[in-house]
Amino acid sequence: MPLLDPPLAKQTFQQVLERIRAWYGCYISGYVVMPEHVHLLISEPERSKLSVAIQMLKQITSHELHTKHIPQFWQVRYYDFPVWTEEKRIEKLRYIHRNPVKRGLVAKPEDWKWSSFVHYSTGAQGIVEIESQWTARRREQAGAVLPARAHPPAKNAGRVGQPYFERVLWR
Repeated sequence: MPLLDPPLAKQTFQQVLERIRAWYGCYISGYVVMPEHVHLLISEPERSKLSVAIQMLKQITSHELHTKHIPQFWQVRYYDFPVWTEEKRIEKLRYIHRNPVKRGLVAKPEDWKWSSFVHYSTGAQGIVEIESQWTARRREQAGAVLPARAHPPAKNAGRVGQPYFERVLWR
């Protein structure tokens, strides 16, 4: 069901995503809100587990959209894909941003207001803070010091740094 189709529903999702990003301390590299699902390119949060942050995102969104008449707004499970390399991160961002075009909702990615594409193409700040070179530059100009990551990688991970995860939340 396209419960995220109305513009107000998409905007509400963006507002809740920003609250979750700020509260749990995760980085959002990209997102798109589609009529019946959402793609997120998100880091592990500094507070709690990613599954808890996603659970809160789902709960608050469904509550804010007053969906009591619908037995289940979100599907219980979501699909995730760990993204460890810059090449894969760019591939996922392109996929996310092109999703509305592929579906025939708009002619160009910049025409879809409910994604991170405009931030990447212009540097404009939207409802959701996007972790990008634009954001880093703004922090540097403001004299802000980036906090150290609270969660080092697992000793058996075999990787350096934090992965981003592409999450697909289905309505």
